[in-house]
Amino acid sequence: MTTASTPVCVVGAGTMGRGIAQVALAAGHRVSLVDPQESQLRSAAEEIAARLVKRHPEIATTLDERLTTCVSLDLAPRHPNTVVIEAVLESVDVKTAVFVAAAERFGDQCILATNTSSLSVTEIAARSPLPSRVVGMHFFNPVPVMKLVEVVTGLQTDPQVADLIAEMSVAWGKQVARVKNSPGFIVNRVARGFYGETLRLLQENAASPATLDAAIRGAGQFKMGPFELMDLIGNDVNAAVTRSVWTAFNFDPRFEPSRIQDELVAAGRYGRKRGHGFYSYSESAAHEAPTPTPVGELPEKVSLSGSCKLLETLVSRAGI
Repeated sequence: MTTASTPVCVVGAGTMGRGIAQVALAAGHRVSLVDPQESQLRSAAEEIAARLVKRHPEIATTLDERLTTCVSLDLAPRHPNTVVIEAVLESVDVKTAVFVAAAERFGDQCILATNTSSLSVTEIAARSPLPSRVVGMHFFNPVPVMKLVEVVTGLQTDPQVADLIAEMSVAWGKQVARVKNSPGFIVNRVARGFYGETLRLLQENAASPATLDAAIRGAGQFKMGPFELMDLIGNDVNAAVTRSVWTAFNFDPRFEPSRIQDELVAAGRYGRKRGHGFYSYSESAAHEAPTPTPVGELPEKVSLSGSCKLLETLVSRAGI
């Protein structure tokens, strides 16, 4: 059983890592945050402190005692039942290297949780020294706001380990989706169409990102359009997930990566974190407005051949 006394070690102090650390701290855990870049650690600690002051001032007052920042796992406080959560580069090699070092540091009773968006938990476990202790713990950005966590079991994952991570996620105020290892899990498998179809429309010059985003927000009742969301997540991250799912599905053309997004990644235009993606985020950038389309006249009559309840409903709503 995991409790607030269970130590948590988060590896990677980027956007996801610092969000995970914040949520763990807010739930009462002592947290070690590990990143090789001291500047990244300082930035993360400052951001976490500022957010906790607003949302959990009682935690913020004792943050110096609760949060330890380290440039190496070798310097993290050693506790045998530590829950290690990696939030590093979306690469099997990088993630397994983290787990090798973590297993050596914390011993065979630690839990090795990967925040991978789409990589195989089974493969990561197979290349780790403690395969039965490896489990997927996939958060969504921004971590303190988004409620969903996918708890992913690989072929080797001990069911008790998955249960412990699910219980911990619930204790952190998250809603858990239990998933067996599969390409993209649930959310990133379903989301491929959301991103892929609008990227194809952009490539065909059907409309601008602003127009497509406005159409999706308005017609689909989404809070953000796909291009806004890709810029928020990071085009580098989103493109990597797309390529991972595409590869896992044996290069099914439905999941083929977008050349336009690949060009943005090559140019370093990752989105908000770099100040430019599909949109510019500089202070002087003008807001890109959608292109209005004049409303045509409704036909006097529509004939339906056969039976389709969805079409009948649409025609009825249109009043024709």
